Amino acid sequence: MPRFRAAIHVRPGAGADRVGGAAAGARSGQPAALLVRVRARPVEGAATAAAERALAEALGLRSRQVRVVRGGTARDKLVEVTDPPDDIAERWARLLDA
Repeated sequence: MPRFRAAIHVRPGAGADRVGGAAAGARSGQPAALLVRVRARPVEGAATAAAERALAEALGLRSRQVRVVRGGTARDKLVEVTDPPDDIAERWARLLDA
């Protein structure tokens, strides 16, 4: 099954759920992490779950297609999209530029 993996940076406790822009502080030579702001607090995985849902919605995917595979308790996470659409890289790039 095809998969797409990329980095996100989650900011919990935001005023609204929003996905877009590049997180500050990307290391030289590494792709920028997508910024995901969520209202949920980082308690018992609530912010991680909210980030998965917000990201799926922003990408136009089903929520079950987006999962955090690394960094579950950290702000910097690696997400995986299962069965991604052919234009997933373009969708991701548009969100990074937003």
